[in-house]
Amino acid sequence: MAAEGRPAGGAMRINQFLARSGAASRRGAEALVLDGRVEVNARVVRDLATVVTPGRDVVKLDGQRLKLPGHASYFAFYKPKEVVSTLDDPEGRACIRNFLPPGVRGLVPVGRLDYHSEGLLLLTNDGDLTFRMLHPRFKVEKAYHVKVKGEPEPEGLDRLRRGVTLEGRRTLPVKIRRIPSRETRHTWLEVRMAEGRKNQLREMFFRIEHPVIKLKRVAMGPLLIGALKPGQWRELTRDEASALREAAGLGEK
Repeated sequence: MAAEGRPAGGAMRINQFLARSGAASRRGAEALVLDGRVEVNARVVRDLATVVTPGRDVVKLDGQRLKLPGHASYFAFYKPKEVVSTLDDPEGRACIRNFLPPGVRGLVPVGRLDYHSEGLLLLTNDGDLTFRMLHPRFKVEKAYHVKVKGEPEPEGLDRLRRGVTLEGRRTLPVKIRRIPSRETRHTWLEVRMAEGRKNQLREMFFRIEHPVIKLKRVAMGPLLIGALKPGQWRELTRDEASALREAAGLGEK
């Protein structure tokens, strides 16, 4: 194990190893290291510059050994409402682990949907893709169908399109279009955005006094929710996985 310098051939920084193992996104992996939950060769490491060599160094997270997967796996999952978008929940609520395909290990959700929202989640052990799908710098759009109370004025929607300030930071511009519906008291909208802060859409529409009633994610980049029903999952085809990686600026896995 090395702790400084540029990784040699086959070696990688600890956060990259954790991400590729499917333990977390790169950003989440950094938090795991800083929290002292990661061991390398029986020694707790908190230095993000730590470098490991897969197959030679023994890396453990919370006492469980991690290994790089033999191949990358990609699954689309329809998260139902009132299910937590994590693998475990300290409050004992239903979480996505209850729905994961049997025999497949190392999958982590790419981002989250809040407890009351539903729709498409990508589950994968491809840490590089996870990082790029979540980071707004790579501009991978996610699409949502949102039902809001009442009928927003065009000026309010334009304000959201340009961006509003949430917790001291301005949101990135978003695309919004109306979805035709038979609703008379409320409005359905499609929102496309590359950003994904916690409860961002709910907070945005609250700012223009049209609270979100229903929220469903229908696409992540080129991946569509399609015919999936709540609680269902399917493995992505090779073409779908390649299209996702291409949208994120990555090559063939």
